[in-house]
Amino acid sequence: MRFHIRTLIVLALAVGLVALFLHEVDLGSVAREIRRAEPVWLAVSFGSMFLNLGIRALRWRFLLEPIGRTSFANSFRATAVGFAARGVLPSAAGELVRPYFLSRYEPVSATGAFATVILERLLDMLTVLILLAWFVFVSGRDHSAANPTAYAVVTWAAAVAGVAGIAALVFLFLLAGRPERVGRWLKRMEELMPSRFAGMLAHAMNKFVDGLAVIRRPSRLLVALMWSFPLWMSIALGIWAVAVAFHLDVPFSGSYLLIAFLTLGVAVPTPGAVGGFHEAFRFGVTQFFGAPQDAAVGAAIVLHAFSVGSALSLGVVFAAQAGLNMTGMRQLVREAQSSGPA
Repeated sequence: MRFHIRTLIVLALAVGLVALFLHEVDLGSVAREIRRAEPVWLAVSFGSMFLNLGIRALRWRFLLEPIGRTSFANSFRATAVGFAARGVLPSAAGELVRPYFLSRYEPVSATGAFATVILERLLDMLTVLILLAWFVFVSGRDHSAANPTAYAVVTWAAAVAGVAGIAALVFLFLLAGRPERVGRWLKRMEELMPSRFAGMLAHAMNKFVDGLAVIRRPSRLLVALMWSFPLWMSIALGIWAVAVAFHLDVPFSGSYLLIAFLTLGVAVPTPGAVGGFHEAFRFGVTQFFGAPQDAAVGAAIVLHAFSVGSALSLGVVFAAQAGLNMTGMRQLVREAQSSGPA
């Protein structure tokens, strides 16, 4: 019953966001805008999506090195399958597929690998905030007049989120650098929990701390952060290229602001970020760059198709080679959620 209620809420949320996205939009005009889009720039955007998957796989290999060496091929396959799962499952569930898929082919703990996925999200958040700060405080001041209230809100939110991101990274650094402290916490929890559950939790937490081993050395953390910039530059290129293809007046640095909006959009727990992604892009380009509604809607549809389609096309192939269909991916998520440590 709880599962069905959650499904209905997610579907209602997706329908509501799509309705907002298409509110007072002429679908015929949107179709014409899509047909008018410049194919060369669309090809650049689509190609950048595969590039960022490759960079993600390279960065993930680097983060995984302290708990086990992995091949680029298997890291890339797991990354593609994981992002394909995110395209058809809620994002939080899709994140579980990647480490568990990799653990089938490489001698790494799935729980430890999942810890590096969390670290990736933190590195991504910090990089997005740095790029947003560059736009807000350096290159984007000329666009503040278009919507000064929204610009002020973005500036305030960027500052607060930046502090929160740095605090979370410091907390994880302390957690990984002081494993004996984790042991003391677990010992206290064992006194309050059934012994079997406490043992499972202790095993999972130890694996998790092992997965954070990369941040025990600040130099490795810095290198991992540096990997994040070419990754997000490739994502920015994909966004900007679609804007150029649809003749939207968005500078390259404007894609940094759009990345921040899209990050919020994909955080909405709908399968494939349907609705949230689209409305976030439409809002960003219309409110800050004066884009026409029909062109903004058409660009959002194409950009989402590229973002999901690139990983989905590869992920489906790699999952099929491993004998996994979508039902198998959902089962993998259920096993990951129920098994805890691996």
